[in-house]
Amino acid sequence: MFKVNFKKVLLNSIIILVIFLIDRISKIYILKIAELENTVDIYLTSYINLYLIWNKGIAFGLFSFEESFIYQSISLVIFIISIVLIIMMTKSEGFKKYSLILILGGALGNLFDRIYYSAVPDFIDLHIKGFHWFIFNVADIFITIGVICLILDELFFYKKNNEIN
Repeated sequence: MFKVNFKKVLLNSIIILVIFLIDRISKIYILKIAELENTVDIYLTSYINLYLIWNKGIAFGLFSFEESFIYQSISLVIFIISIVLIIMMTKSEGFKKYSLILILGGALGNLFDRIYYSAVPDFIDLHIKGFHWFIFNVADIFITIGVICLILDELFFYKKNNEIN
């Protein structure tokens, strides 16, 4: 029979909620600046600016479309991926589980925005000598770190875990 460890479920849920809240607070802050100033274009350093754009695509503005059907289809795919992440998370342990938690927390932050605003506010602009990376948000940072951790897990721990079994 399937046993549930409620302490682990609660801890995982709290971590996901904290990631979600960090993302929400950062976006609310930027949107409040936009409301007061009518724009967000803040120079922080020679490598980073805060510049608000509305993203209707997926991570880093990829696959942006104006057509409603495509936007809703992408949102549905993100929702399904979130469900798959939850399932994978319940079947994983250790480093892999926490990598999936990072991805899920970020995905839920962006999914909330897609539903609530019909677009995701992106505002972190990294650049070096005129080359600007895609503008992104805090949720994208968590998703990216989670994906990098999953790749590292596969590269360095997959073989070791299979040797044990």
